[in-house]
Amino acid sequence: MSHKFAVGQTVRLTPSNANNAVVGSYEIRQLMPESDYQKEPRYRIRNMTERHERIVAESDLMERKETADF
Repeated sequence: MSHKFAVGQTVRLTPSNANNAVVGSYEIRQLMPESDYQKEPRYRIRNMTERHERIVAESDLMERKETADF
C-alpha cells in the first residue's frame, strides 16, 4: 500500500465524509503507518483554523487544484 499524497501537501476533504469538518484546505501532517485491518492508506491532516488534527482515509481526500490570480 503506498500513499498518494505527501507530507506538506494541501488537499481538500470530500464533502460526503466531512462530518463536522471545516470547509476548506487541509495540510497533510503525517502519513499513517500501514495496518492489517485498513484497506487503504490513511493520513493525519489539519485545517489551520482548527486546533486539532484529523485522521482520514485516502478516499476522503481530493487533490487541491491551484488557481492563478490574473
